[in-house]
Amino acid sequence: MSVIEEVIAKVKEKDKDQPEFIQAVTEVMTTLEPTVEKHPEFVKAKIYERIVEPDRVVIFRVPWEDDKGEIHVNRGFRVQFNNAIGPYKGGLRFHPSVNLGIIKFLGFEQIFKNSLTGLPMGGGKGGSDFEPKGKSDREVMRFCYAFMRELFRHIGPDTDVPAGDIGVGGREIGYMYGYYKKIKNEHTGVLTGKGLEYGGSLIRPEATGYGLVYFTAEMLATKGMDFNGKVVAVSGSGNVAQYAIEKVNHMGGKVIFASDSSGTVLDEEGIKGEKWEFLMWLKNEKRGRIREYAEKYNLPYYEGKSVWDVIRDEGIKVDIALPCATQNEIHKDHAEALAKNGCVAVAEGANMPSTLDAIKVYKENGILFGPAKAANAGGVAVSGLEMVQNSMRLSWTREEVDRKLLEIMKNIHRTALEAAKAYGVEGDLLAGANIAGFLKVARAMLAYGVV
Repeated sequence: MSVIEEVIAKVKEKDKDQPEFIQAVTEVMTTLEPTVEKHPEFVKAKIYERIVEPDRVVIFRVPWEDDKGEIHVNRGFRVQFNNAIGPYKGGLRFHPSVNLGIIKFLGFEQIFKNSLTGLPMGGGKGGSDFEPKGKSDREVMRFCYAFMRELFRHIGPDTDVPAGDIGVGGREIGYMYGYYKKIKNEHTGVLTGKGLEYGGSLIRPEATGYGLVYFTAEMLATKGMDFNGKVVAVSGSGNVAQYAIEKVNHMGGKVIFASDSSGTVLDEEGIKGEKWEFLMWLKNEKRGRIREYAEKYNLPYYEGKSVWDVIRDEGIKVDIALPCATQNEIHKDHAEALAKNGCVAVAEGANMPSTLDAIKVYKENGILFGPAKAANAGGVAVSGLEMVQNSMRLSWTREEVDRKLLEIMKNIHRTALEAAKAYGVEGDLLAGANIAGFLKVARAMLAYGVV
């Protein structure tokens, strides 16, 4: 049994109740096999074993009071996974599905994603099983205050810098940062995704979606293609999906899908112009459901189905797939349908949206594949740029930040391609991204000795 196989086996044994974490470890570690022979120093120092264990895990209760005076108790998490190359950095997710395994998988992925950006950021993740949907602003505020009452002890601008994720947008970041600032009596860059008025960065809301499309454009260019005239499937309708749709439109593509947890809308004319603006209003201001978009424009709505279900069941042709909803949304049968219907590229806007079987189908059918840790790194990249601006006490222009984001995404694509070639898996962006992200962190861990 190889070192890699031993590490995966130990994780499966010790964390058997954490399927998402096991999946993430299996995906990353399997692709690191080519590094073992070239780096005996990593084997001797047990780097492979050490990198799958978080530095620490914090779990805490979050009691809060609703508008009727009823008390609720949720569970809060922060996994500080690895700070070898910089402060822990990673989002906070508020969603009923949140548990330790999901937070660990997200924190583990974040190590390599942050490394790929070239910025000095370690990997971490956090959140709660709290559901913001259907709650009043006051209830969300009280929950955020209660959550920060414990979290503040474990974070800081040079220790751990959380950001947003599913269920945590500008409203939640504002409440949490306001409470942190009050109890710590200091104005620091301890959270990213802040409002522009109090230390946020231009392009941060757009960054993950824009970066995803920039990365996909680099992938397409290797085959002499671009977005112009391409039919694109985007899943989700949150922050990442919204700005991915906008940027695809700018590049001449046509997005025909959007979805949420209730169902999927098919708009064969394309989600653009007034329709895109309505989607933004619906999701960001009204906080409504994608069904309402379908009703307003008299479009087909598929209750309880994902974008990928609809493509599979209806045989709809798309050129490019950008999954931006949640983990494991594309299964093997979905991937087979994409291949059958002529899809040339899949790039992940969500974290780990493709199952391992789905990824295998992409490879077997020659579909260009941009893994999440590379393709959706734009969000954390601009979070890193927000940290820089906070440290320097200044703000860059929209154009400056967008230019830096584009350059970072191009560098990530190039770095992944070069690492894949150097380690004998030329053209494999998944392996290349994992190897490139790992090497930087592993060398830092080696330099520190046994800590």
